[in-house]
Amino acid sequence: MRAILATALMVMALWTTGARAQDVYVQIEAHPSLTVAQERVRAYGGILPNVNGFGLRGGWYGIALGPYDAAGARATLSRLRRDGLIPRDSYVVEGETYRDRYWPVGAGAVVGTTPDVPEEPDTEDRAASDNADAIVPPAPLVEPEETRREAQRSESLLTRDEKMDLQRALQWFGFYTAAIDGSYGRGTRNSMAAWQTENGVEVTGVLTTRQRATLLEQYAEAQSELGLAPVRLASAGLSMTAPMGLVSFDRIEAPFVHYLPRDDSGVRLSLISQPGDRATLAGLYEILQTLDIVPPEGERSKSRESFRISGLAADRATQVFAKLEDGHIMGYILSWPPAQGDLATRALPEMERTLTSIGTPLAVDAGFEASEQSFDMVSGLEVRRPLRSASGFFVDGQGTVVTASDTVAGCERVTLDRMHEVEIAAVDGPVAILRPLARLAPVEIARLAPEEGRLRSPVSVGGFPYGGVLGAATLSFGTLEDVRGLDGAEDRVRLSLVARDGDAGGPVLDGAGRVAGMLLPDAGDGDRALPGDVAFAVKARRLADVLAAAGVAPETSDLSTPLAPEDLTVRATGMTVLVSCWE
Repeated sequence: MRAILATALMVMALWTTGARAQDVYVQIEAHPSLTVAQERVRAYGGILPNVNGFGLRGGWYGIALGPYDAAGARATLSRLRRDGLIPRDSYVVEGETYRDRYWPVGAGAVVGTTPDVPEEPDTEDRAASDNADAIVPPAPLVEPEETRREAQRSESLLTRDEKMDLQRALQWFGFYTAAIDGSYGRGTRNSMAAWQTENGVEVTGVLTTRQRATLLEQYAEAQSELGLAPVRLASAGLSMTAPMGLVSFDRIEAPFVHYLPRDDSGVRLSLISQPGDRATLAGLYEILQTLDIVPPEGERSKSRESFRISGLAADRATQVFAKLEDGHIMGYILSWPPAQGDLATRALPEMERTLTSIGTPLAVDAGFEASEQSFDMVSGLEVRRPLRSASGFFVDGQGTVVTASDTVAGCERVTLDRMHEVEIAAVDGPVAILRPLARLAPVEIARLAPEEGRLRSPVSVGGFPYGGVLGAATLSFGTLEDVRGLDGAEDRVRLSLVARDGDAGGPVLDGAGRVAGMLLPDAGDGDRALPGDVAFAVKARRLADVLAAAGVAPETSDLSTPLAPEDLTVRATGMTVLVSCWE
């Protein structure tokens, strides 16, 4: 019983003569003068609860708030800093670093020190005493810097998120290049040492509490200078950090929230928010690559849950990112001129990291205006336009295409259906052979007819007469008028058929659905004007020769049984593809 009583008395003595090692405090000031420290602690006591005064090593006197547990100390520090009630370089510290308590009075005397004030206060001291309850603005922190051991101890109180914030700040300034994981290994320590060298403080590889506060303040100021700020859009159900200082809100047109450049910054931003699944996400990936704001050159990557598109041009760069989480597709399109390259380098990681769903996605008809619809626009963003578009058709299962050589002459890029890149594999007179850069799987492929057919027999042409405006291929109908050209050319046939420029390169089918030829672009013959229903096509036999020379073995068919009109349409539209020429 005596042993238990002795232990209890010892614990009480430790509590009354100093801080408990397991407690955590918010240190706000320290002074070499006990008189100054007492004045300051009385001032804080008039506006804040839980104010304490402790002796420190080296004859200094600290002012601290507490005790708290670790989480409570961090929350108090954040709240009082935000409200401006304590200095910004206040910090969290464990109680075991303190000596005897000098405030509140009677909680424990400072051992081994002599007060540096006379017994009888002079007029100035008396006035200070008379106004002890007045609120005095906090003075700047003048406490000596933490030792490396003390810095390690205060660092150990940080949460993983707080440690990751420090890594991000070090990364922002170019000191840290490894993963943001909250784990402080050699890379993080080296980056801290580099920051300390840059800022002219002792290099230890461990940031003190004051240095951490300085780094985070530098980080916040740098973000503010670049216009980075949080944006929270309840109407779109998302939040993120974005360059809001460089853009201004324009309008909502689902699935986008559009922002235009502010003060000639040249920066454009569109936030993405829509409901959907993996198929919706994949469709969005294809559509966004057709936009004028997304240059065609640059890297692309796509997974089942996200995609990224980088567009690079001489006068502009664009980054697109989108991800799918719990039925919410969210992301952004950020576009900037070369002068804003530094912004992009620093902003994009923050944008992606902070992109978060906070509610319901934009409704599919949000911002919809029926009178403002346009084929050349996707929800307010202009679709990139080719130099010209015409038709072609698939001739094998790998996606090889036959088209008119005039369509692809002088092009920087050639695409199928405006999204699949191809190379020109061969050109022979009026015929061009295209090979896709990535393998395609056509719905239908051409089966060449072994002969031209009977004169006056019905034919049809698959094509895109309006350059893709209709979205899918259409059929034009006519008849076979001659198995030679007007000048007797043996590799041509003449048709009676009304065609448009966009039909050029399309397949000419006989009644059995076999390809009897390829429609040529122009029915004109020098200076002579021909009737509007006169058209010409290259014979299937000539196409077979060109394909063979290019290493392609097309299919042929001897079946001459006529197809029903609906089956003929399915076959023709399945093999016909839009061919576009781009600068």
